[in-house]
Amino acid sequence: MDVSHRCSCLCGGRRSRSGVLPPPSTSRPPGPLLPPRSLLLLLLCLSLWSQQAGALVPSSFRRLSGREKKEMQKEILSILGLPGRPRPHPPLRPPSSAPLFMLDLYHAMAADGGEEEGNEIIGTGRSGGAERSAQVSPAALPTLSTHTPPLGTVVSEADTVMSFVNLVEQERDLLQPRPYWKEFRFDLTPLPQGETVTAAEFRIYKTLTMGQRANRTLHISVYEIQRESRHREPELVLLDMQSVPAGQEGWLAFDVTSASNHWLLHPRSNLGIRLYVETEEDRSLSAGWIGLVGRKGPRSKQPFMVTFFRESQVPCRPPRAVRPHPRKKKPKSDLPVPSIHNRSPVNSGGQACKKHELYVSFSDLGWKDWVLAPTGYSAYYCDGECFYPLGSCMNATNHALIQQVVHLLKPDEVPKACCAPTKLSPISVLFYDDNNNVILKKHRNMVVKTCGCL
Repeated sequence: MDVSHRCSCLCGGRRSRSGVLPPPSTSRPPGPLLPPRSLLLLLLCLSLWSQQAGALVPSSFRRLSGREKKEMQKEILSILGLPGRPRPHPPLRPPSSAPLFMLDLYHAMAADGGEEEGNEIIGTGRSGGAERSAQVSPAALPTLSTHTPPLGTVVSEADTVMSFVNLVEQERDLLQPRPYWKEFRFDLTPLPQGETVTAAEFRIYKTLTMGQRANRTLHISVYEIQRESRHREPELVLLDMQSVPAGQEGWLAFDVTSASNHWLLHPRSNLGIRLYVETEEDRSLSAGWIGLVGRKGPRSKQPFMVTFFRESQVPCRPPRAVRPHPRKKKPKSDLPVPSIHNRSPVNSGGQACKKHELYVSFSDLGWKDWVLAPTGYSAYYCDGECFYPLGSCMNATNHALIQQVVHLLKPDEVPKACCAPTKLSPISVLFYDDNNNVILKKHRNMVVKTCGCL
């Protein structure tokens, strides 16, 4: 017989058909209703019943309504600096080189511990210089697949990294007179507002080709097309040039920062870039003949452009209005002075200020189609009481210590110190925009590292 059945038998065995316990017999003195063994069993039944009843109590958490979910999405999009939810076109083919490079860059920054460094938020700001940006060490940069990585300082100082796929590609036919060239064009219209370009690179992959002497030196030049004409050659401005061995294989990165800045100020002047290849004898060669991959090559090796941005100014929220409190002057003799009895922690039954778990899931928000990484992150939050006196475990500031003492003197005028984050760290989010460009954006002060009384 199981415990629940025995409980029902025990509790219902002495009931009459009417459901009322019969009166005790008068022929003998009344004894205990239940023997000790049965009493223990009854207590066990009550314990099991209370546990089952507790499981039926509804949880304090509830599902968000559709309206509340939209409001939460809107708030998070605002923090991410997005006017609305991106709706990229669903990829029908394997990812191209640009998303793969951006994913490698995201993992390299995370693996180097950049996301783990906290930013002190007490008396800090970009102008104050106390805020530190994550540094990507040179040792971590070569792990970016076969790509030649950008400089570590460029990566660490960037707030946003955007990649752009090659939209238009044309080249001079081999039957036409030399010099041979190859043109590329990128759409930079979705550039972020309020940010300045710190660096921009054009990346193209070079494969090994047969018939080329490995020790032969090739000069590859990249120009910005500034003006075109039907009857004459366009006006070109040199952006960058590299000399590479003919036997080299891998990604080549060219500095196109000046062109990117020019296109940012004058979007209509974006006519693309032109690439030339020459030998040491000034002989013009076709880009495809030396192994430079174009749009018709493997998707994982197609050319693309990557641009690094940094916020031109730190956005600040308007200050909140403070409600004035009426102040009454009191004689010094009327001021309460904390006695020795007030030196013990004043605990009102709550728990001390500390960090609590809070996980934000992009998947639960329905954003899996445009957020590449991460699927979510632990944001944490601070909650608890700041008991007097504030010990070292509460990570309190000197101002909070003074405020707590004054609160004891004037509890109606000065509030207690608050439990709040004292150190925050950034996160990086990798996502698609509406044009299927891949964006890596660093968001500061997103993860609570430590809590304290402020």
